[in-house]
Amino acid sequence: MELKIFRDTLPQAGTSCTVKAELPLETEILISDYLPPVFKLVKCFAKPVVLQKQLQPGRLTLEGYLRCTVFYQGEDGAGLCQTEQKLPFTKQLEVPEFSFTSWMAMVEGQTEYLNCRAVNPHRIEVRGAYGLVVTIHTQDKQELITALADGGIEQKLQTLNGVRSTAVLEKLVTVEGELVFAKPPAAILDITGSAAVREVKLLAGKAVVKGEVRAQCAWRAEGESSLQSQAASLPFNQVVDLEGVAEDCRCMCVLEPVGFALAEGEQEASGQLTASVMMHLHAWRPCQLQYVADAFSTQFETAVTPQELAAEDLACMLNETASSTASGPLPDADAQLRACFVSYGPAQVTPYRDGWAFTVRAVATAFAENSLAELESYEKTLELVFPLAVEAPPGAQFSPECWLSTENIQCSCTGGTLEVTVTARAEGAILCRSTHSGIGSIELGEPLTTPDPEIALRIYYAQAGEELFGIARRFHVSPAQILTANGLEAGTQVLPQAMHFSGAGRINRRRTLPFQAAFSFCAEKKVKKPFLLCVRESIIKSGV
Repeated sequence: MELKIFRDTLPQAGTSCTVKAELPLETEILISDYLPPVFKLVKCFAKPVVLQKQLQPGRLTLEGYLRCTVFYQGEDGAGLCQTEQKLPFTKQLEVPEFSFTSWMAMVEGQTEYLNCRAVNPHRIEVRGAYGLVVTIHTQDKQELITALADGGIEQKLQTLNGVRSTAVLEKLVTVEGELVFAKPPAAILDITGSAAVREVKLLAGKAVVKGEVRAQCAWRAEGESSLQSQAASLPFNQVVDLEGVAEDCRCMCVLEPVGFALAEGEQEASGQLTASVMMHLHAWRPCQLQYVADAFSTQFETAVTPQELAAEDLACMLNETASSTASGPLPDADAQLRACFVSYGPAQVTPYRDGWAFTVRAVATAFAENSLAELESYEKTLELVFPLAVEAPPGAQFSPECWLSTENIQCSCTGGTLEVTVTARAEGAILCRSTHSGIGSIELGEPLTTPDPEIALRIYYAQAGEELFGIARRFHVSPAQILTANGLEAGTQVLPQAMHFSGAGRINRRRTLPFQAAFSFCAEKKVKKPFLLCVRESIIKSGV
């Protein structure tokens, strides 16, 4: 007899891999005429900005620039000064060859080493390397069996819930505005910032994103050594084309400021601020699919080939803040704090208490002026923990697609002790990959042999927690027959307690009996009624 097989396609989790690479840094920075000459180097930072990503079979190409920033103490009491240089790069990374329908790559990393020296008051040499950590996550499609018919087939159906990636966009957007100071600045030390998405509206093939970019400028006035802070807010409005996106999609959108530029304004105490913002947008469509997890025939021998399915779902959206504090003694008890900066290392999802958390390593760098009027830098390492409200099946794997921004830095230098408290925000999505067992193919063989008519009574002793379908498959009996013959509630899949199954008179009911008592009772009565379950052999399972 021919078996009818129905199939469909599942958007499943594809390949996840992590590759590491090194970006060498070797450059000379010339001090512009409008900047004070170098008296002493304080600290050098390096950070990559990836503008383009391209995935091809066996290769991932990254294009962008490495931003090298040097803080130094200027001559003649100029105080803390800053200069920077952007070094373009194109990096090709070898990755395994795999098929995919969509993909994304998270680029993180940390500085491996930096050697910085002042050749003369107007030239700085920088040598070092930045270690890249790139995590590639893909989604693919998998054909699976959704239904079977004919041939006395019995099937165990299960439902998979997941998401299908419909759009992945990374776009560099420029936002402009004005930055107004209380008085004309003598030096701009640094401009950092964060961004917030206020609204994302999905239309057919389009997305409308509204929000704001918050810039924070550290600057110094003429004749002053202390730094001041000035904030500015720039509105963000963007309409982008997204093929395949509809209103029923779930969407994650994060704005990541990657650079700021300040040009002189019309007034001495104002400037034209330009922010470069990388917009990360990922959209998913919820999907639900029923598939055949197991099957057998009540009429024929059955050959089943198992199949492993990898479902992917959105575990949660993340938009939370976390704080961490670190402290320690300073070599100079009279040191005066001047500035503090924070950088973040690779992040991951780790077990936390009874659940999971998104964790990241942060490094706070504080600049302080010692009793000799010289600037020094001090580092403190912190761990930020963002607990996740997720539930995952055993063996599930998490893939974070999140970005971090600094909400607040509280730094104090009192009595020779440096204390730093960092508050950061994590935004993005946490994807969860779980594996499920199904059948890849099934074939019917020879007809089953007729049960022995001489066997009058058959009893099976089942343990609590056994699956009804597994018992039915063992004896080639319909699960519906077992439910009816043994008075079980409709829809029962797992036995709630130990019990015995039989199909003769008074024995045909749910009972929990000691093994020896049940066996003796059945033997003494010598029941001659046929067994309703039609099992092929007499089986007594001890240990009930």
